[in-house]
Amino acid sequence: MVNQYYLDLAAQGLRMPIGADLVLHEEPDPEAVRLHPEALGRVVERAARIYRTPLAFPLMDLRLEKADLLEFCGTPEPERDAFHFTSPPASELIDAVWSSAGRPFSARIQATHGAIRHIACHTDLVAIGMAIGPFSLMTKLVSDPITPLAMAGSGVSAEQDEGVRLVECCLQLALATVLRSVKAQVEAGAKALVICEPAANTVYLSPRQLRHDWAVFERFVLGPNRKVRALLEHFGVDLIFHNCGELLPEMVHQFAVELRPVVLSLGGSRKLWEDAAVVPKNVVLFGNLPTKLFYSDAAMPLEEVRRLTIDLLNRMAGCGHPHILGSECDVLFVPEAADTLRRKVEAMLNWQR
Repeated sequence: MVNQYYLDLAAQGLRMPIGADLVLHEEPDPEAVRLHPEALGRVVERAARIYRTPLAFPLMDLRLEKADLLEFCGTPEPERDAFHFTSPPASELIDAVWSSAGRPFSARIQATHGAIRHIACHTDLVAIGMAIGPFSLMTKLVSDPITPLAMAGSGVSAEQDEGVRLVECCLQLALATVLRSVKAQVEAGAKALVICEPAANTVYLSPRQLRHDWAVFERFVLGPNRKVRALLEHFGVDLIFHNCGELLPEMVHQFAVELRPVVLSLGGSRKLWEDAAVVPKNVVLFGNLPTKLFYSDAAMPLEEVRRLTIDLLNRMAGCGHPHILGSECDVLFVPEAADTLRRKVEAMLNWQR
């Protein structure tokens, strides 16, 4: 597909959350469904039908690629979420990860691929894949990425500092892992991939340094993501780029111009009508109602959801930029607030100006 498909969806007034997790938790045994390809595919399909969108967005589980990498490294499963490299990975390990892209995936990841295959083969929906971005995965592999990134941004090389070498080596592991994930999802039938780079923000990358020199942003964020985009372009698959972090306008501009996604999804802190000025008109802006607060009536009353929905629709219509009204990130199930979450998502989808 090409940009025009998404531009047409925007022109038709599509609204949708990234909300498969809410539908998953309507199942009697959600954890069993996560491991069952067909059952998970039916959940993703049902979510798209409920939200009246042709785009079948999967679960946004950004732990999968880290677990996949650490399984290869021999890290026991209970330790993977909290694991960090404390010294630069050996070049032999990096080479081994790059050269073993065809190894089997875990049952959990195979279920994700099976769900994509279900959408692609048995429905009229657009099968969407999902992967963490290489930079964000790198930040999950080290305990403190901020200090070495700041040093790299000030010109310190990997030869001069072990911390800089650590983040560079971990970025290589991350990129290899993300490319393996992307290729497998494309082979399963994905027509578009959501690449989630929430860590590429002003917490991890110093705004003061970036205003002086964008080299570190190019080296650690744009460069690796260009490789992801190149793989997608090779297969004729669309890039949907998601970043719900705190950003500078220049970051938004570079994501749009340098990575050329068909859709750019941004977090609730951004004013999309202002970002429209730095994003080309052929890139659809997606979002960005503050759905992370939907679980709380105190923080986000239903009437405020309605007000924000109308306000965002009016502002985006006023600036004339293609826009799909959606969530700022995935809408996660909260047991004690399930009905509240669903009620607010329904308001977002149905409230009229």
